[in-house]
Amino acid sequence: LRPPEAPAAAAGGTLQILHRQEYFKTLEEELKKQTEEFVKSIGMTPDVSTVNPEVFGDFMAKMQAAVSAGNPPDLTYHGTSIAQMFDLDLTEDHTALADELVKAYGDIVPTTASRNAKFEDKWWAVPHSSNIGGWFVRKDVAATAGVDLTKFNTLQERLDAAVKMSDASKEMYGWGITVNKSGDGHGVITTVFQAFGGRAVDETGTKVTFNSPETVEGIKWLAAIYSDEKYKGILPPGVEAWTDPTNNEAYLAGKVAITTNAPSVYAKAKLDKNPVFENTAWMPYPRTNDGKMELGSGGNLWYTIMKGAKNADGAKKVIMHILDPKTFGPLSALGGGLVMPAYKNSWTDDLLKADANFPMLKDIMYNPSDYTGFAFPSKTNAAIDASFATGFLSDLMADVITKRKTAEDAVKEHHDKIAAIFEEKGFAQK
Repeated sequence: LRPPEAPAAAAGGTLQILHRQEYFKTLEEELKKQTEEFVKSIGMTPDVSTVNPEVFGDFMAKMQAAVSAGNPPDLTYHGTSIAQMFDLDLTEDHTALADELVKAYGDIVPTTASRNAKFEDKWWAVPHSSNIGGWFVRKDVAATAGVDLTKFNTLQERLDAAVKMSDASKEMYGWGITVNKSGDGHGVITTVFQAFGGRAVDETGTKVTFNSPETVEGIKWLAAIYSDEKYKGILPPGVEAWTDPTNNEAYLAGKVAITTNAPSVYAKAKLDKNPVFENTAWMPYPRTNDGKMELGSGGNLWYTIMKGAKNADGAKKVIMHILDPKTFGPLSALGGGLVMPAYKNSWTDDLLKADANFPMLKDIMYNPSDYTGFAFPSKTNAAIDASFATGFLSDLMADVITKRKTAEDAVKEHHDKIAAIFEEKGFAQK
């Protein structure tokens, strides 16, 4: 993959760029290479390094310290909260750049992008890419077990399938999903309490509503999978301590039949010609228990020019270059679904032919959706994202699974902690 010829513009100086670490290292290395080559081509010295991309990592604290010290990186590529970055005054106004990108490369997708990065009618980041994870299922194991994947819509249907697909004597475990502190773990906990009708906040995003009978019911259902003897055979050894890479590794090793993940596991299997690839079904997220709504929608990774960046113009040139369909298309194809276009003109015929699942991903990204993850039914804000970033969901599950607390007591305790964060952010809860 070679970048197209860059304009000859010598700016001088060093361009400091932070990229998120990728589980899929081939993509990480290629994006870094492309970025460094372009920065050199405009007469600047690239300084490209990687950072922990997880919401539970220290990215936000490091950025706050760097901006306060007057020494921020010029450009960051990440998936962390723009609402928090806006609240902490860590990022420049990106509205003019967003307008330029739309004019050059087409409308932004998915529609949730503006709900996550546009505040006070201004963009505080621009989308780098769009993405959606899913549930990845071994088609061959399902067929052998008599599981019909056309009836794989609700959580209960998926749990029943996991039971049928498990055979511990063959080291095949149906439920390759953790509730430990991780992006994947917190994602599935959110899916479950929302599937049962629970919501963290109300429609305004200012009132905490986590403590409800529906949330409690969902937490009890999920905790039973990890504590009830009848489900022991569907759980891989050590699943209670898994982190984000572990389920990828277990799935790619052929040890689990069902997992939920970013597309990194799919892309890695494809790149390595792993036998599990041809037998993998990429399934959508579960629907609510009443079947009315799918608990998943497209999301974005972001480019942000940091507040006080010394080389903002150079950062803008990098963004315009990397997001040019001629540059981004090959990166997207290499990513195997991990970084899909966030601008409509980049969804080219060539890209759609690169993988059988890419047309499905395009449909998801182009389809309007109101689903905003943990923040649903609200648009996100700094209080919502700060609450999620505390990692409370895995702490709650650990208390209930180990029976240190009842589900009712654990949900109430963490509701009160979230409410305190909202109070600190100026959202009265009484």
